[in-house]
Amino acid sequence: MTLAPHEQLPDHDRPPDPQPAAARVRRARTTPPWWFALPALLLFAFVVLVPSVRGVHYAFTDWDGLDPDFSFVGLDNFSEMFHDADAKQAIWHTLLIAVSITVVQNALGLLLALGVDTAIKSRNVLRVFLFAPAVITPIVTAYLWRNLLGPDGAVNSLFGAVGLGDWQQDWLGSPRLALWAVVGVIVWQFAGYSMVIFLAGLQSVPREVHEAAAIDGAGPVRRFWSVTRPLLAPALTINLMLSIIGGIKLFDQVYALTGGGPGHATDTISTLIYKDAFTLGEFGYSIALAVVLTIIVAVVSTGQYAVLSRNERAAS
Repeated sequence: MTLAPHEQLPDHDRPPDPQPAAARVRRARTTPPWWFALPALLLFAFVVLVPSVRGVHYAFTDWDGLDPDFSFVGLDNFSEMFHDADAKQAIWHTLLIAVSITVVQNALGLLLALGVDTAIKSRNVLRVFLFAPAVITPIVTAYLWRNLLGPDGAVNSLFGAVGLGDWQQDWLGSPRLALWAVVGVIVWQFAGYSMVIFLAGLQSVPREVHEAAAIDGAGPVRRFWSVTRPLLAPALTINLMLSIIGGIKLFDQVYALTGGGPGHATDTISTLIYKDAFTLGEFGYSIALAVVLTIIVAVVSTGQYAVLSRNERAAS
């Protein structure tokens, strides 16, 4: 048999091409072994997952937190929750606080970021000054504002000194104002945190894009809406996620400012969980409330992430 010049018989004695093996070795070297994370995963499971699963079991019992003998009551705790006026009010307060904080804090944070993202000489001092409240312990912040907003506090004294005596209020003792006073304190503390995230997003926008838009005749508002806003989508996603989840889980500031009062005017799910567990001794019922809080956080955060991620991809 005569072969064409470009044809060759297969050489069965020739070793296989080493390229695939070398590629596998390179991938193995660049991909860290998964078992490096095993100690952390085991610790996380022991500290978080196992107690959480055991806690869910107690939500279906009448355990009082002390007595080792308790009964399985099924869904009675959850049924009681949806017939409990205090629980329904706490759920409403939780959602209202979370939405209010998310809207006001992010709007104010964006305005502050736009204000300090300029060429003014004091911009670095302003950034530090506006971010400073975010690094203060929430309990310290709450007790500080509890004194400032008291009937004889600095806020009412300031109104009296400038002739605005009609504005003096019992800010934390009024059922009508206490909830909004709590929202105001949270926004005051964490607006600077949102500002820093927005500022990072603003500084990642290329200056050339703004200059090109200005040359085309776009004004400041038009440049922000058409150029800056779409490029801020990742920063907006992070801020909204952090603020809505933090608002739903809010406990320490509310408890330090008002204790959930006056009456139940500022009770959230978290403060109600604490009261039912450690004041009334209804651990089974309080754990059922905690399960509902977990479900709310999971549903809201998952839905919000899906919507924001879709909008972020559309903007990019």
